[in-house]
Amino acid sequence: MMLNPKDCILYSGGATGAEAFFGATAESYGVQEVNYSFDGHQAERNRGIRVLTSEELALKDVSLAYVSRLMNREYTRAPLFRKVLQSICWQVSSGEEIFVIGSVQEDGTVKGGTGWGAEFAKICNKPLFVFDQERGIWFAWMESEWVEAGQPQISTRHFTGTGTRFITDTGKNAIDDLFARSFGR
Repeated sequence: MMLNPKDCILYSGGATGAEAFFGATAESYGVQEVNYSFDGHQAERNRGIRVLTSEELALKDVSLAYVSRLMNREYTRAPLFRKVLQSICWQVSSGEEIFVIGSVQEDGTVKGGTGWGAEFAKICNKPLFVFDQERGIWFAWMESEWVEAGQPQISTRHFTGTGTRFITDTGKNAIDDLFARSFGR
């Protein structure tokens, strides 16, 4: 059963790349947007911008040592990067299911800063789908492993769309097709 797009909300960050493309696609379908931002953040999309206060960001504070260990990589300790991670937590917390454009790595994490959104979705036990741009297929996280997801559909009114800044035409097509399957067109 298809949802009415006018009853739905996309939660994202409005950043260049996948987030901006999710937003533009949502707008073309009449889906509402909430783009979490913060002072000093350069958002490409201004529609539905929600600037988080310092207090709100602090509610989603994360240990950079923990995130680095979980993701098997070292992250910068810069205050701006911490705010990015905190805003990603807001995006994931707000959506009932999470859609990510990126690539799944050998260790099961998703490449780049986008990977934190996917890991946080796992921690929150939210339905998580990642379109792997390099392989051209959707994966779903199922308890402890990635499985091919076929052609997922948005099935909740509140969903999150995030991903890499380096979106390819394959990633854009995956978003276009996801919305068409979900809302018709």
